[in-house]
Amino acid sequence: MKANKSQLERALKSPPADIRFFLLYGPDESGSRALMKMLGPADAERIELSGAELKNDPARLADEAAAISLFGGPRVIIVEPAGDETLPAVEALIEAPAAGNPVAIVAGALKPTSKLLKLAQTAPCALAFASYVPDARDAPKLVMELAREQGLGVRPDLARRIADSAAGNRAVIAQELAKFALFLDAAPERPKQIEADTVDAVGAANEEGDLSRLVESASGGDVKTLRSELVRLSSEGIEGIPLIRAMLRRMTLLAKLRGEVERGNSVDSVMATQGKAIFWKEKDAVAAQLSRWSSDLIAKSMSRLLEAERQVKASGGLGPLAVDEELFAICRQAARLR
Repeated sequence: MKANKSQLERALKSPPADIRFFLLYGPDESGSRALMKMLGPADAERIELSGAELKNDPARLADEAAAISLFGGPRVIIVEPAGDETLPAVEALIEAPAAGNPVAIVAGALKPTSKLLKLAQTAPCALAFASYVPDARDAPKLVMELAREQGLGVRPDLARRIADSAAGNRAVIAQELAKFALFLDAAPERPKQIEADTVDAVGAANEEGDLSRLVESASGGDVKTLRSELVRLSSEGIEGIPLIRAMLRRMTLLAKLRGEVERGNSVDSVMATQGKAIFWKEKDAVAAQLSRWSSDLIAKSMSRLLEAERQVKASGGLGPLAVDEELFAICRQAARLR
């Protein structure tokens, strides 16, 4: 069955006896993982499985769900990463005579045709929920909510800045806030306020300034420079996820500004409203890209970058090669737009 977020959170914290599994899917995998951590009490024994393991042994999921904890306490089952390869295991779980331990299946952006998704949405013993990357309006609110958990206060303008620097990615936002809390020695019992100088000193934008040439070459269609930047960064041990996040920040910025252009505003007027929000050295490049990239192409590029991040994190995935491939795809698209 489909569930809204409040229904799902209540069920995760206190799993109903008639719910055997939760399917947490959607493009915001960090959001799905945050929900997964709510499953059962904090002291529950956690059994972690992967989709590949269940593909090879479909009966194991039902067995683990019916097993009694070694110490007699609560027990929860986590399956990640997962996809349609887990379907036989999930069907066996549904058909099992008993399954006392709740199961959370964490999947990525499943297609509407996914058999696992269809099963979870129709089975009365399942709850399915999709997590999406926060949009420009919701991301600052998410920053403020996560900041409170770290004992941090943050103004709305700085919350937006932090969200933009993290491309709206919940996991990156959480990492940034943990870093700010450490820097300020903040905790729920020692609340501190995030100020602009803290973000300037230790924020993600400050850390990844050496990625600017990579971002400009990819989004501007300069294949030669992109290739040399990938070689240089790899030699310095910088590859994979940091490259995705730097590129996502640029695409998120372009998406926001392009929306204004497609509502009838000129590129020059949109750029003028940004003031110092865009580094002065990057303004000409951003303006040029803004005049070329459509909202549809930006959205497609962001979706592909998120999928590349999922592949990097997945066991047995292509790793950094998937990131390089997507950066070259974006670069070739940008070259065609010139």
